[in-house]
This record gives sequence, structure tokens and C-alpha cells, in this order.
Amino acid sequence: MFKNVIVRRPGKSMVNGIGPGTYGPVDHENALRQHDAYVEALKKTGVNVTYVESLEEYPDSCFVEDTAVLTRNCAIICNPGAPSRNGEQVSIHEAVKKFYDNIEEIKFPGTVDGGDVMMVGDHFYVGISARTNEEGARQFIDFLRKYDLDGTAVPLNEMLHLKTGLAYLENNNLLIAGEFIESPMFKDFNKVIIPDDEGYAANCIWMNDHVLVPMGYPKVKKSVEDMGYKVIEVDTSEYKKLDGGLSCLSLRF
Repeated sequence: MFKNVIVRRPGKSMVNGIGPGTYGPVDHENALRQHDAYVEALKKTGVNVTYVESLEEYPDSCFVEDTAVLTRNCAIICNPGAPSRNGEQVSIHEAVKKFYDNIEEIKFPGTVDGGDVMMVGDHFYVGISARTNEEGARQFIDFLRKYDLDGTAVPLNEMLHLKTGLAYLENNNLLIAGEFIESPMFKDFNKVIIPDDEGYAANCIWMNDHVLVPMGYPKVKKSVEDMGYKVIEVDTSEYKKLDGGLSCLSLRF
């Protein structure tokens, strides 16, 4: 069960964040409204919320998930792979110190984005992507083993991040999309396949027997409800413009 989350409201500079430009310009005021609603949804699941300060110098810094991975035994501060984002982790480190004594840091030449890390109990899947390299994954898994946890590297060919196409919902239930559907690495999970036309909604988050699902994806919503979870829909349309999803906007522990 999660007790805490860390979030960062987006600064005005978010309109200059990294994104494909496919869905139009970012509306900052609407993004703030959506962020507030996201935090309220998290609170409904019984967690305490810690805010870290907005960082105008880092347009993508609202996506705090990429800056750290918080496990039951340790915190691992990431080293984001996009040059424009490297530095966001400093203030997250300060926030994490209030909760953890065991803190490790990924160092260059290793890079890791937290969006490439999926927790399944005490085992962590680490995507090798455009943002997370093999050296970063090696360091990350070494840290896990230091604290009686373990991990497996997963090569990516198409997705931005591992959790762009995967969401573990506990109880061996896995939402799975795109290039991961046929991967033998995930054959033992109860796989719920996300249709291509709702691929964005593969990024859901389990929160204490609730599942937050992006608004506007009825097939995914029904699939999650059919598994017996309490679903909370959250509008993240402004964050989609920056390749961001539900999990990207918080650290959960």
C-alpha cells in the first residue's frame, strides 16, 4: 500500500517542454487545473501529498517520476537521459531525504528515467530506451541487489518509456500495449491487452486498490473495472501533448 506521493506543479515554462507537437500547444492554465484534479484523485486513495517547488528552468519538471524510484528499502535518485532535464533530480533528492535514510544515485555515464522502471513487488523491470542506457540500468539493478531487491533489463524499440506501454496493477494483472504484447518476458502475467486506438491509456496507476485511468478511453476503463478495481478517471490531455501520462506526474511510495 502507498502512504505518500510527491508531486510538482508545472511552471509556465512547461509550454516549451519536450513533446511531439502532434496534439497542439500546451494550455498552462488548463494544465494547472488538471494537475489539481490529479492530486485530488490521489488523495482519494488515502495518501499524503508532498509538493516540491516548481522549476521554471526545467520545462518538463512536473514529470517527477523520471527523477527517482522509491522502493520499500531504498530510494534511487535517477540521472535523466534528456539533457534539458538533467538537474531536476537535485530538489527531488532533498525532498526524498525526509523519508529515506538509504539513498543511492545513478552517476554518469549512466542515465535512468524513472518512467522506464516498473515495480512488481520486489522485482523491477528497467527499460533500455532513448532515456535509460545500459550503464544506468546496470547501476540501478546493482543498487536494488544491495538492498535485497532485484531487477531485469528490458530492451525497447518503439516506446518512449517502459511504462508508456505497461502498467502493473498488482495481483499479477498487467496492462500491456504495443511492442510488449508478444514479449516472452511478460508471458506469466494476467495480460490485459490495450487496443492500439487507446494506447495512451496503457499508462494507468494502481493506488491502494484504486486505479487511476486517463479520461476518454472507455475500453481501458471497462477492462480495469472488469478486473474489480475502483476506477478514478483523470484528464491528462495537456500532459499528453508532452508525451506525459498519469504515472509521470508523481512519485508513489
